[in-house]
Amino acid sequence: FSAIAELIDNTYDPDVNAEQIWIDKTQIKDMECLTFKDNGNGLSRKIMHQILSFGFSIEKGIQPIGIYGNGFTSGSMRLGKDVIILSKSKNDLCVGMLSQTYLKKIRAKHIAVPIISFNKQEADNVMEKHQASLRDILDHSPFNTEEELLTELRAIESSGSSTGTKIIIWNLHRTSEGNTELDFTTENDIRIPCDDSDTSVPESHSSLRAYCSILYLKPSMQINIRGQKVEDRPIYKSLDYINRSYCYKPKTLVSFSSRHRNFQAFPCRRNH
Repeated sequence: FSAIAELIDNTYDPDVNAEQIWIDKTQIKDMECLTFKDNGNGLSRKIMHQILSFGFSIEKGIQPIGIYGNGFTSGSMRLGKDVIILSKSKNDLCVGMLSQTYLKKIRAKHIAVPIISFNKQEADNVMEKHQASLRDILDHSPFNTEEELLTELRAIESSGSSTGTKIIIWNLHRTSEGNTELDFTTENDIRIPCDDSDTSVPESHSSLRAYCSILYLKPSMQINIRGQKVEDRPIYKSLDYINRSYCYKPKTLVSFSSRHRNFQAFPCRRNH
């Protein structure tokens, strides 16, 4: 679950200022997708470009957590081959795509990241200079029309906030048997398949809900998995042994016995 934690960390960052994040599995045109939606400040086109570029950090908060770029790309690409980000900030409506499938199809020699901005003042039309990127996104993402992208952007407001970001990952990685690495069959949870008979393995190793419940010592953001809130359970509260102070009073006097007075000395040699 460390890849998912990377994406949660980015949302948890003080500069994003999200109060809630929703993690879910959805079906888009016969494709299984993993989604992350937050009600944070949203992203400008410039920041989105920097996030999709590898290894960039914009953190200026007092307690920075995630590292944009490295954290996002490594986390999302570990979960699936393709990802699209839709974000609504105070001034911008932006969509960006990072797709291994797209890069393979165009036989790219360098990483290309299509990003578009919608003009709020012109009936939410894509800016003319971004038309080429729009065609690439519509041809290689689950959304084939401009209106479908706008519908997803408007859905961000369903969380009760006028700003926020939604991440959709598709072409999820699969096992050699053809199943997705993540198991979505359990209600209100996302799990990693494991041997249920092994009771020595903690639940947090196989359950995302259990994992997220102990992810932060002092949670300041609500995590929701598949429509249900995660109950925080800071790990220090579940430890078996709690540090306590004791006053020790020995019951017997410790001393050298007077019966044995034959002491021997052994020479000590120092090796140089």
